[in-house]
Amino acid sequence: MQLYAVDTAVVRRYLDSPVLTGDQAARLLELRGISNGTPIYLDVETMMPVEPLCSWGRNMSYADLADSTLKDYGRIMARFSAHQATRVSDALSATESDLVAYKKQRTQLQEKPVGTSVWSKESSVLDQFFTFAVEQRYLRRRPMRVAARGRNALSPRTRRGMDIRHLSLGQYRYFRDVGLGGQCPDSSLSRSYRGSSPHRDRAGADLALCSGMRWQEWATVLLPELGLGVDRCAEEAEFTVQACAKYGKERGIFVPEQAVRTVETYCLLERKEFTAAAARRLERQHRELFVVSRVDAETGRIHGMLDGMAQVFSMQAMPPRLRRITVWEGEFGLEAMAVFLCRGGLMPGADSWKRYRHAAWRRMVALADETTPRLPAKRWRWHDLRHTYALQLLTYLEQQMDGVEPDMVARRRRHRSYLSGHIRYNPLLIVSRRLGHSSPETTYAYLEYTDDLVQEYEAAFAGWVDDPGEEATYAQIAARAFRVEKSPVGVG
Repeated sequence: MQLYAVDTAVVRRYLDSPVLTGDQAARLLELRGISNGTPIYLDVETMMPVEPLCSWGRNMSYADLADSTLKDYGRIMARFSAHQATRVSDALSATESDLVAYKKQRTQLQEKPVGTSVWSKESSVLDQFFTFAVEQRYLRRRPMRVAARGRNALSPRTRRGMDIRHLSLGQYRYFRDVGLGGQCPDSSLSRSYRGSSPHRDRAGADLALCSGMRWQEWATVLLPELGLGVDRCAEEAEFTVQACAKYGKERGIFVPEQAVRTVETYCLLERKEFTAAAARRLERQHRELFVVSRVDAETGRIHGMLDGMAQVFSMQAMPPRLRRITVWEGEFGLEAMAVFLCRGGLMPGADSWKRYRHAAWRRMVALADETTPRLPAKRWRWHDLRHTYALQLLTYLEQQMDGVEPDMVARRRRHRSYLSGHIRYNPLLIVSRRLGHSSPETTYAYLEYTDDLVQEYEAAFAGWVDDPGEEATYAQIAARAFRVEKSPVGVG
């Protein structure tokens, strides 16, 4: 069995058959509502659809899942089907013993066993497949028995809590400047540095830390969203994320001036080189790109040509896939509208940002000396910058509301008081809204860390991104969170 994923653009370009042209096939997929990324399973010998896997994939497509999610789910079912083939069986004929054997293979016996989080996703997908098979009458009942407390053969052995990891000021500076920026611990230039984009990687780290955005949100941001390239000087930016946000939940993003300046520095020093080198290639591919003709900064709408048709999109409603192919006329010709670019002239993908981070970790470890901040056992993740933002902002807002309270009992009483009475100005709920959590319960997990940090972060975010002597960048964030125009009195 062979797994494929639907890609309308590829179908339109390359399909050539006596039955359907590429445009006709793409139109048919659109009429049937088949999303890009939908898994298709074909028999290796006959190239005919394998049921009920193809029907299940179509059902997933109608659930309006992201392209990447559909591909992940498709790979999981393909992996399980391959496991069943080794047992001379198929996915639909799986028994409880097959599921137990598959779980043991994935979590214990294979060369690199998967962890709880990965198996939780796989077990959820398998559970969805068998539920679909029963609903569509491919099966009379699911192959798993339900045991005590709702557990079955697919259930993870342990329940995983939030893996909250945060950086201190020294750790962040070391990660950003030494790991990503190619410096030595003493701030001199490291001659062993072989990276090509230190300003881009540093700008990405500052943007993530200052805004609290998830990776897919800050890595796909467009120049007009930060006010760059639209005849504006570097200043604080405020925009809305939705299509790139988790679960498509709309929320406002505030980026302080210092973070915008870091991005502008990267645009001036490195980005132009990328755009100049890729201009000709993008010009040749313009039929496959969304070529922007006009940006309406006030309404947040973008006008241009896509697939030979005039299109108008709201920036907040543009998914990552569309953002990656969005280009406009620049100094050297067509250039990507995304802030962060790779050598190919388009937006780096998840694997690229992972590679940048891993290379940074290797440099951090190799250059560590007695002046180096304590490094964790596991390498830093981009998401750790979001956790740092949340913890810093939560601690800072609490201090602004009540001042520094050294007594732990009083601090716990303060949390209860806020939750019961101060909905609008409750620091926990403010942070929850800024992070875009679906429920404040998710944010509660940060509370156990604030008591340890409250004495360390007396100046909150002062000096994290700013140069010494400048205004505290994160005082701007706190002020915006409180819905006021200027920083609270006494901050600095």
